[in-house]
Formats: sequence, C-alpha cells, structure tokens
Amino acid sequence: MVVESGNLVESAQNPERVSAENPLILFDGVCKLCNSSVNFIIARDPVGRFRFAPLQSSLGGQILEDHGLSPDVLDTMVLVCGSRIYTRSGAALRIAKGLHWPWPLLYAFVLIPSFLRELVYKGIARNRYRWFGTFESCRVPTPDIEKRFLA
Repeated sequence: MVVESGNLVESAQNPERVSAENPLILFDGVCKLCNSSVNFIIARDPVGRFRFAPLQSSLGGQILEDHGLSPDVLDTMVLVCGSRIYTRSGAALRIAKGLHWPWPLLYAFVLIPSFLRELVYKGIARNRYRWFGTFESCRVPTPDIEKRFLA
C-alpha cells in the first residue's frame, strides 16, 4: 500500500534497501543540471552519507515501481530514506538539510507552501535540457566516488 502526502510517499515494500542513515538520491543520469547537482552534493557531504543512482537504471526503476511511482518520469529528483520517498522540492530541501553547513539553512524554505515550491521546481525541470543540456549516456562515476553509486 502506498500513501502519498505532499512530497512524501510511504511504502512497506523493501524498507531495508535504503536506510535513513544512508539515503539514496535518484537523479536523471543524462541531465547536465542533475549531474552538477550530484557533484554539488558530493562536495558538501564529507562523510559520504548520500548514495546515488540514475533514475534510468534498473535499480532506480525498481525503487520507483516499489513505491508506486512511474519509472518513466525523469523530471524529478527522488530521495529515498528507508521506506520513505521524497520528490521534487521536498527531496531537494531534505538533501540540503543533510549537507555540511550552511546548506541546512535552506530547509527553512519548507515553510513556503508546497504548491509554490513545486511551481518553481517544475518550471526548472521542464526546461533543464534546453537550458543546461544533456549527456549522451548516464554518468560513470570516477573511482574515488564509485562506492557511493549503486547503479
């Protein structure tokens, strides 16, 4: 059973796959903006808390399906914390909360009504390929960060 509340989807399926201590970020592997966001997160997560996988990977698709989300929708960043999934601006704000100081201050934007945050997020997501470009294939991590990528 999947219960959706704003940007949160809870599911009892596969809660052991990703823990709250080591959340997984699913990102559009061919989007240059998304890959830059991953680089930004890695640089500001010195303890290596966050792990990553492309939305286009079999793991990404399976996790989305497990939580009742379409694996064909690539216009959102997804944060998986144990049995919980956050999407779009909810995911971005919770990721900021888990980064090195001063980035957790951005979590205060959660006070802005979600429909306003989502308008901005969706506008950027809709135009990201045109504004930032794409790669021919999904990112291949370098050896120094390879252990943080699950797919």
